[in-house]
Parts: sequence; C-alpha cells; structure tokens
Amino acid sequence: MNDAVRKLATPGRDDLGVHHREAPSNIEAEQALLGAILVNNDAYYRVSDFLKPIHFHEPLHRKIYELAGDTIRMGKIATTITLKTHLPADGRVGDLTIPQYLARLAAEAVTIINAEDYGRAIYDLALRRSLITIGEDMVNIAYDAPLDMPPQNQIEDAERRLFELAETGRYDGGFQSFNDAVAQAIDMAGAAFERDGSLSGISTGILSLDARMGGLQRSDLIVLAGRPGMGKTSLATNIAYNIAAAYEPEVQADGSFKAKNGGVVGFYSLEMSSEQLATRIISEQTEVSSSKIRRGDISEHDFEKLVACSQMMQKVPLYIDQTGGISIAQLSARARRLKRQRGLDCIVVDYIQLMTGSGKSSDNRVQEITQITTGLKALGKELNVPIIALSQLSRQVENREDKRPQLSDLRESGSIEQDADVVLFVFREEYYVKNLEPRDEFDPKYEEWKMQFEKVKGTADVIIAKQRHGPTGTVKLAFQSEFTRFTDLADPSFSQYEEP
Repeated sequence: MNDAVRKLATPGRDDLGVHHREAPSNIEAEQALLGAILVNNDAYYRVSDFLKPIHFHEPLHRKIYELAGDTIRMGKIATTITLKTHLPADGRVGDLTIPQYLARLAAEAVTIINAEDYGRAIYDLALRRSLITIGEDMVNIAYDAPLDMPPQNQIEDAERRLFELAETGRYDGGFQSFNDAVAQAIDMAGAAFERDGSLSGISTGILSLDARMGGLQRSDLIVLAGRPGMGKTSLATNIAYNIAAAYEPEVQADGSFKAKNGGVVGFYSLEMSSEQLATRIISEQTEVSSSKIRRGDISEHDFEKLVACSQMMQKVPLYIDQTGGISIAQLSARARRLKRQRGLDCIVVDYIQLMTGSGKSSDNRVQEITQITTGLKALGKELNVPIIALSQLSRQVENREDKRPQLSDLRESGSIEQDADVVLFVFREEYYVKNLEPRDEFDPKYEEWKMQFEKVKGTADVIIAKQRHGPTGTVKLAFQSEFTRFTDLADPSFSQYEEP
C-alpha cells in the first residue's frame, strides 16, 4: 500500500490533531457596532461610507445592518422596535429569539465612540476573506487547468481581481477638511519655492514648456499626441530622461526617500525595444546620429563620447518595460511594484492604442480605450505620479489643408479627451513643407519653397490644446531630427561630452 494512502486510511495521532482553519471574523466587533447603531443612529454615519452589508461575516448581522441602513436613509429611526417587524419572529439565535437578540445587542452597547474602529476591523477582516477566496480560486483553477484559460490569462485575471479589491478596499476616502486642503496647497507652494526652477510640478527639462505648464503635476494624465513622424516618442523620451537625470533624493523623517528634484521614471515602451530606446537617448545626449551608432559608422572620438555617456546613464533611475500589448491591469500591477521597490515619480506609456483592456476581448474598441484611459487616470491618482500617455491621431488630419491637429483628431477621442488633464500635440511644419519641395530646382516656385523651408527648418510646435491648471497655447521648440532631440530654441547645452 502506498505510504500516502496508508496514512490517509489509518490516520496517526498527528493527523487527528490537525485543526481546520476558519475564515477570519470578529463576531464581537459586529455585535458591538450593531448595538451602537441601535442605541444611536449617528454611529451608522461614521461607517456607512466604507462599510457595506456584505462585509459582515454573520448573515443575520448582515441583514440587521442592511435594514438599519435602509431605515435611517428613509429618515426614520432604527431601533430594536422598528427593525424587529422586518425580521422573522420565529428565528432563533441560540436560546434567544431574534427580537430578544436585538434587545441584547442594544442593552450591551456602551458607546458609539469606537464605532469607526469596529467598522474598520470588520472591513479589514472582510478584505482578508476576499483575499482567501481569490487565493483559493487561483489554486483550484491552476489545478483544473481549463483549456480556455492559459496561465497568462489566469495571471491577468488574478491581477484584475486584486486591483479591483485594492480599489474598493479603501476607507481613506470621503470628505477632507478645508484646513487640510489649504495646508497641502501651502506645502506644495513651499516645495515649488525650494525646487530648481520654482515649479509646482516635476520639470520636463524644457524651460519654455515648464513655463507654460508649471512642470508635470502629480496625479495628472498628460496625453501627448501626434501623427507619425512628428516626434512624439522623441519628445516623451527626452522628457523621461531629463526627469531621471535630474533625480535628487531627499531623506524623509521615516527614513524613506522623496524626490527633491527630478524623479524615478517608469517607461512602458510597447512599440520600441529597450535597446532602440537606449540608442535614441544616447544619440540625443552625445549628438552622435543614431543611424551611425547602429551601423557602427563612428569615429574614435564619437566612441569615447558614447562610453562616457553610458557610464553616466548607468546611474540614471530610468526603468524600461518593453512588453508589447500590455493590459492596463498588468501595467498597474508593475507600476505599483516599481513604486514599492525602487520608488516612482513619473510614468510614460508609448502608446495608448497598443494597450489592451483588462477584461475579455471586446469588439468595441472605443469602450476598451475608455477602460484604458480611465485606468491610467485612476493609477496616476493612486500612486500620486504624473502619467504621460502617447496617442495616435486619426488620418483626417492629412485631408485638411491646415495640418495642425485639433482635439477632435484624437483616435477614439471621446474618452482620451475627457480623462486627460493635459493634451499636448507635437506638430512639425518642416515635415509637411519638405514634402512639397519642387522636383526641379529651376522651378519658379523653388525659391519661394526654399524660403518657407528655411523658416520652419529645425523647429517644432508643442500645442497645449487642453490644460486644467493653466492656459492653452503653443510652445515653439528646436528639433534636431538626426539626434531625435527637442530643446528650447537657441539652447547651447549638450556639450558635456565634448573635449575641452
């Protein structure tokens, strides 16, 4: 007989002593809270914003709390007398009838002062029971291995359920006193006063853009959009590296670190590999063409600059996730993990249309984009970081004589425009003027074209089409296409790798 079977058939002393674990609960806390509510209905308002009937472990307590809530919301008083008519009179709790049990709850209630503490204890235990349920489901599904749910889908489903539990499992919301809000506003102003550039947000490293936006504001969803070839990825990469390179940590009272300047950046590159992204950044910083770097067509002096740049970049807190087709649930889970392990001050997503929703595949792409943008906005608020999300523009831009983009040009624009706190468009007139070059340089229109091209060459417009915190308008920048770099006009920087 197999040892395991023999042991199961003839349990030993150790097996007989095994105790089955019960789901965590606190019946006494439930009784104390319900008694407090029956004595003074004000206790209900102290917990009703986060505590729901489903959070009670005992079904009878669940029913009593639900009836009390319905009664109080109707403007009536919830007491043992008003509630007992809605409960079965012949029901029993041990030796007591239900009316007697209600009377016992009220009689043993002492005070409502601790009502919120009881509510939080009940709530936390309910969350633990939910975690146990999710864990058990994960184990059972992994054992059963259904054909329609591969392991990757199970991981995403577990992440989605945990994310939903984290979003609903919070009792730190509700109203905030105006005094607290004012104190936070003053603290933000003080931090801006001490920070380089005197910005309320995180500096993009581009002065003219910071002057219009006040930096990147925490919890904001910033949509950066443009047609292919406009340089939206280049601008996002420039900003991400500028923030990471300027990172200056400050030790807090609890021993943790907070960014005094710059910040830790998480870059989700859904389109480009991490190697391609790194090549762009190196090219931008060293002024060595990225095409030459890829071909190896560089001089010894260029190579020395590349080595110097790479050594400096190893210390830069810029983390790249190159997973293609990532879902909003996966992105959120990885962002939380990065925040916990390394810190996180800014997120860049390149780009929205390459992401997928967290639920099952849907035929309605607009609804899926809505789920993504809503999820990004919620993630920014949860982690208190700005999120720069890149987006494509529809082809209708190309059909207009005026190629400057508008809010209506955003693909699946309804949700993107609605959820975004800031919408930026990258527009390079040089791109369109260059395509109009006459084939014959002796063409009478050639000189006219040449003058127009020289006027827009090497420049780009960043159009602030929407901004909740400030004015809209256009910021003109310099753009060096060979180095994929945006800078302020007449910016003499980026010479740190040159020999003296």
